[in-house]
Amino acid sequence: MSMRQLAGECFALFCAVMLGLAAGAVWLLPTVFLHRPLPWLAVLAGWLLGVAIRQWVHGKKWNAVALAALATVVASAYSRVLITAVNISAMTDYGLLGAARTAGLPMLLDLTRLATSKLDIVWTAAGVVVAAVTAMRSPAATSRKQN
Repeated sequence: MSMRQLAGECFALFCAVMLGLAAGAVWLLPTVFLHRPLPWLAVLAGWLLGVAIRQWVHGKKWNAVALAALATVVASAYSRVLITAVNISAMTDYGLLGAARTAGLPMLLDLTRLATSKLDIVWTAAGVVVAAVTAMRSPAATSRKQN
């Protein structure tokens, strides 16, 4: 593998993680607005991430599948950590960033782990499957269905 290919793969990985973080942040909005967890949004996030990664991040099928699955897991984990920070913020009257900074990453991760149910994990797994299947499809087939 040449240096240029390695740099391209690293950049694709970076893009997939950033897309996952963005999807997790967007996932937080309806969750906070409705005041309830929405773990089923993992399926929608997986579909959107699968389409985005296949069309714009990576053209190779199996690389796109792995990156879409990773991005979905990142989105799910990040949204749960953000929800935990929102809950701490609501309980302590700190702002969201102040609560997250005061709690620290280890505490946020521990509280997130404790709050994650088996159903959340099942929905995340379903989202990963949807992302993988969506990323396996060719971009031409996806765009034809959208038209």
